[in-house]
Amino acid sequence: MTTQTNLTAAMGGPFTLPNTSMTVNRMGYGAMQLAGPHVFGPPRDMDAALAVLREAIAAGVNHIDTSDFYGPHVTNQIIKQALHPYPDGLVIVTKVGARRGKDKSWIPALSRQELIDGVHDNLRNLGLDKLDVVNLRVGGIEGPKEGSIEEPLTVLAELQRQGLIRHLGLSNVTPKQLADGQKIAPIVCIQNLYNVAHRTDDAFIEDLAKQGIAYMPFFPLGGFTPLQSSTLDKAAASLKATPMQVALAWLLHRSPNILLIPGTSSVAHLRENLAAANLQLPPETITELNLIGSEPKH
Repeated sequence: MTTQTNLTAAMGGPFTLPNTSMTVNRMGYGAMQLAGPHVFGPPRDMDAALAVLREAIAAGVNHIDTSDFYGPHVTNQIIKQALHPYPDGLVIVTKVGARRGKDKSWIPALSRQELIDGVHDNLRNLGLDKLDVVNLRVGGIEGPKEGSIEEPLTVLAELQRQGLIRHLGLSNVTPKQLADGQKIAPIVCIQNLYNVAHRTDDAFIEDLAKQGIAYMPFFPLGGFTPLQSSTLDKAAASLKATPMQVALAWLLHRSPNILLIPGTSSVAHLRENLAAANLQLPPETITELNLIGSEPKH
């Protein structure tokens, strides 16, 4: 019989979000790919989507990242269908700040009413009366952009006081925006683009670790352009693993406050991702992988 302690160890070990009672396993699951192509419309195979979520929970995942603008609405509805009533200890992290156009575009949605509507859409489609964590997504397609986040974050802080949100996070932000945001409300997590080849946030991660704030890298495997690296390929061959498993294992090693949310719509690929939590990287391999960011681009 598999104990909860064994499940936790197999999922990268525990992390407690700051000033909360929420402890999650560091290996989580990102639900974006449950929607159809281009994160729009229903999945090609609904049964497969439901199976992935149930398999993730059975394996020990207790942190799911989602948003109601995935689909839109589709991903959260699948999560509800697969898992509601939710198991004790499951933490669902969602985000607001964008909406989808009919042409599948991603449109900023940061007005007061759009944020209120976004929170209520998440509540309804997930079947919840309170959201565990809501990330305010700002910035642009190319990454964070400096600028005030006071107005939108103040709206979410009001909804938090109303009892609709337990905790707040930020996505696609700069260190200054975090510092400014902390004057408005406690921030428990940051979700930015980061992976073994995209290392812009190295110093930011160190600062967050000192504060005990979780860092959840999106596109940990490169996103719409999967990681390609001869160093990654070489390390994978020596460890009898896949390059993507090595990339995930490197992130878990990188800093204890990094929580992983790789996504997939395949049970087989899910199992492969989760197995990365048990992959031991020799020191010399880590040294080589640390140099990937300076490799010539393919």
